Amino acid sequence: MTTTLYGIKNCDSCRKARRLLDARNVDFDYHDLRDDGLDAATLDAFLARVDWQTLLNTRSTTWRQLDAADKHPLDSDRARELMLAHPTLIKRPLLSRDDALIVGLDRSVYAGASD
Repeated sequence: MTTTLYGIKNCDSCRKARRLLDARNVDFDYHDLRDDGLDAATLDAFLARVDWQTLLNTRSTTWRQLDAADKHPLDSDRARELMLAHPTLIKRPLLSRDDALIVGLDRSVYAGASD
C-alpha cells in the first residue's frame, strides 16, 4: 500500500498530519508542494478522485494574492490551470493512499491509518 502525504513545510495542519502518521507507524512519502512542485498527471489523478471545489483552497494566502482577473471566471479548467501554476492553492494536507484521497486534516482518518 503506497501512502503519500502532500503538503508544505510551514503548514501547521501538515505538521500535525505527519506527527499523527508517525505515531501510528505509518510508512509514507512526503511531497512538499512548494519545493517539489506538482505535475499535471498527479493533479489529474487528484481531480479524478475529488472535485475541484474541494481541492482548491480559496482561503489561502496564495489565492488572496492572485489578481481578480486570474480568479474569474472560475471553472474546473481554470482551477486546474491555477493549481498547476500555484500548487500552494491546493488544500492541505492531502493524504493519498491507493484509490483514496483525503483532503484536509481529519484526525479520525489519520488515527485509524495503519499499514
